[in-house]
This record gives sequence, C-alpha cells and structure tokens, in this order.
Amino acid sequence: MEKNEILGSGHDEPYKNQVGLTEKSEIFDWIEALVTALCVVIILFVFFMRIIGVDGQSMYPTLHDRDTIIISNLFYEPKQGDIVVLTKSSFMEKPIVKRIIAVGGQTVDINFDTNEVFVDGELQYEPYINEPTALSEGTQFPLTVPDGSVFVMGDNRNNSTDSRDKRLGVVDNRYILGRVLFRVFPFNRMGKIE
Repeated sequence: MEKNEILGSGHDEPYKNQVGLTEKSEIFDWIEALVTALCVVIILFVFFMRIIGVDGQSMYPTLHDRDTIIISNLFYEPKQGDIVVLTKSSFMEKPIVKRIIAVGGQTVDINFDTNEVFVDGELQYEPYINEPTALSEGTQFPLTVPDGSVFVMGDNRNNSTDSRDKRLGVVDNRYILGRVLFRVFPFNRMGKIE
C-alpha cells in the first residue's frame, strides 16, 4: 500500500505540470484567436465596409430613422434599384441614403398626374415605396442621366429630398460612399437590405 502511495505521488507532479501547461496553452490559443478575429474585423471595417446610422424617414418603409446599416464600396458599380449612401457637400454635410432609380444614359420620366415613374419608357414596379410619387421638387422631366451619374429617390417619396430637388440633382458616382448591404440594428429587423 505504501509503495503505491509513493509511486502515485511520484507520478502526480509531472501530470500536474502537464495539466497546467495544457490549460495555459488553451488560454493562449483563445487569446490568439480573439486577437486575430479582432484584427480581421478592424481591417474589414477600415478598408471594405462602414457602419452608418440612418437619420430621418426618407427611406421608410425600407429603412427607419436610427437604423444602423453596413455599406461597402468594394468592387461596386452602381445599378438601378440599389440602395446607396452618398454625400454631396454642396447639398448636405451628412451622408444620405437613397435608392438608385436610373444610372448614366437612362432617361427618367415621372407622370405626376398618375404618380407613375418610368425609366427608358418602362413603368417601374416599385413595391418598396411608402406612397405614390406626387412631388416634382422643381426638376423638369423627362431627364436623361449623364454618364457617370445616378438619379436617386427616397422610398418615402413625398417626404424625401432627392434628385427631384435641383439642389441635389443627379449625383456623380464618385459621391457614392457605398451600397447598403445589411441592417445590424435594431436586432428585431436585422438582415439583408433589398
């Protein structure tokens, strides 16, 4: 009996050291994984994506005031229907969120009697708008969008200052900060934005 106790205590010390080293190794592995993940997230958000807060109701019902969205301009080429964040300091200092209705070379026409929007003569199907387009805001239609520019409108058509307003007008593609990809807040409406 004493022999086993002596043997047992002799073998316990290396085993305890090995357990201690394994625990330290696991902690180090966790720290390394967290630091790596943090670096990847930082690189993504510094170079490829941005988090923006929505201010106002111009994109309602698609986006609401105080929604938080992720945008990206990585390999982005503006397309009709995309929701984008843009800036035009001569119009407004803060970035604004709008939907691209037409790109360079396309012609926009809005019939304010019937509240219909046409692009290149085709009536647009717009299930995402809050209400029919009733305000002209001073722009003359039909309007052909210059190459390298976009014509944008908010989904809340009668509560949106957009390309219909001469102060904003058509927007040069270089003023587009990125396409809206995802809503991250509030959590109950988190998801991809179409």
